[in-house]
Amino acid sequence: MHNVTAFFAWTAWAASANRPNAPFSYTANFPHDDLIGNQAPPQFLIWSIVSVIVLIAAIAVFLFIYLTQEDPEEVQVVTERPSIRLATPSQKVTTLFFGVAMALFLVQILMGMVTAHYAVEGDGFYGVPLQQYLPYAASRTWHLQLAVFWIATCWLAAGLYFAPRFGKNEPPGQSWGNGALLGALTVVVVGSLIGAWAGVQGFLGDKSFWFGHQGYEYVELGRLWQLLLIGGMVFWLWLMYRALKPALKAEGSKTGLNHFFLYSAITIPLFYASGLMYTNHTPLSIAEYWRWWVVHLWVEGFFEVFATVTIAYLCSELGFLKRSSALRATYLTTILYLGSGVIGTLHHLYFSGTPVFITAMGAVASALEVVPLTLIGFEVVKSIRLSQEAQGFYRVPLKFLIGTCFWNLVGAGVFGFLINPPIVLYYSQGINTTPIHAHSALFGVYGSLALALMLFALREITPDHAGNEKLFNLSFWGINIGLVMMMVFGLIPSGFYQLVQSVNHGTWYARSAEVINSSWMHWTVWLRIPGDIVFSLGALLMVLCVLRSIIAIFQQPTQPQPDAPLTADYPM
Repeated sequence: MHNVTAFFAWTAWAASANRPNAPFSYTANFPHDDLIGNQAPPQFLIWSIVSVIVLIAAIAVFLFIYLTQEDPEEVQVVTERPSIRLATPSQKVTTLFFGVAMALFLVQILMGMVTAHYAVEGDGFYGVPLQQYLPYAASRTWHLQLAVFWIATCWLAAGLYFAPRFGKNEPPGQSWGNGALLGALTVVVVGSLIGAWAGVQGFLGDKSFWFGHQGYEYVELGRLWQLLLIGGMVFWLWLMYRALKPALKAEGSKTGLNHFFLYSAITIPLFYASGLMYTNHTPLSIAEYWRWWVVHLWVEGFFEVFATVTIAYLCSELGFLKRSSALRATYLTTILYLGSGVIGTLHHLYFSGTPVFITAMGAVASALEVVPLTLIGFEVVKSIRLSQEAQGFYRVPLKFLIGTCFWNLVGAGVFGFLINPPIVLYYSQGINTTPIHAHSALFGVYGSLALALMLFALREITPDHAGNEKLFNLSFWGINIGLVMMMVFGLIPSGFYQLVQSVNHGTWYARSAEVINSSWMHWTVWLRIPGDIVFSLGALLMVLCVLRSIIAIFQQPTQPQPDAPLTADYPM
């Protein structure tokens, strides 16, 4: 009780006491509260205006560069329909990763429904006293962690699938290594979920930080599970390197596409490890700084680069793009992502006692993050311009790739910029405007991209008789239409309603019981149900189609090397 009281006193002082030689508090007058004179500092408005001007100018400049440098011959015509390939032993095992990811996907959706329902029935689920067994804090943690787990599983599996494909090399024991990694990741996922639940329930006492719940969003898993996950990523990197080694030697250049693929893979465990830079005794503002390295730099930066390199590599290997064009596009996109994204991390530090120049850098760089997302629209056009025969074969994966580009622009770009300018975030921090960006970006971008990578891999090795394109199409439209309905009828109305209350009355009122339990907020939760149902049906169709593909793949013979000739009686 003494520590909690001290924490309340410290945060109240930091939020209200003026800094030395400054007319605003250590938290830059956040949260908004007219009763104590907490109003937005002038620099928040100034740098928000500057960020909008910089955004418009940067989009114009980069569009000019992009369009004038475009090679009309970079999109190649694929005259023949690609052949169904036989999976190697390690690639067969990799498909099991996709099966596990889809199972986690379904559980994540279920936890989302439970968590959303708590907003209207705070202590139960349609009369069932679920709060006693699965508290809100636990269901919310599971919903978020499972999203990270299943998306990361698909991305890691895509790397394991394409490494032998790109390197034309199946190292001895690779399938056993993939199986061991799948088993280890399963232990980490199950252990961290049980630990988080036990930590929320108070069963672990002072051991919760290590085995249960760290208490930080997106990095909830206990420190032990975090260390094991990093170890699993390092093992994944080694498996990738083994398969890519011949291609790396053959390429010669250290800046070629093969090497760039490896470099992007190295950053995955490297930058996730930044979550180890704090303990449960680290001051809150410093721990938050390193946590945002994980959330922003790892998820939104280096995972984005890895995905970009993988897609460019894939398109060049499949013959869609010239290799030189794919490499150039990869370098340009990486420079834009990291050039703006690294400094853009500072928009998470507006209220952490940082000086004014941090606000300036965070505001401007965050605006520049929208630029590469705008250029994504042109990549959509290129995808559509792929030859009709090749597009027909890869029609479903390309649809999810185009969906990724759409949500990248809307979810990450528009809704991300909605909360990034300092003057907006001052009023919208901690209310339902953040879930608008979170749902449309985390699933819309990363979830869609995970599904696209998975479907590219499965399409190559799934026999035609086992693939039902109509069901995949229904799944695509169900997932995307459901997400749009969820946003339009639920998250956007609730988020903007709270934003109005925050501007008019203060952050405290926007988060008060009067607003949270108001009829408007309850109606927005109920109006989410149709979208949730449509989304869930689309997801269920996706799971069924993926399971059918995996079964068919395991019923086929294997080939020892990715470039081995196909058997004559294999269905084409």
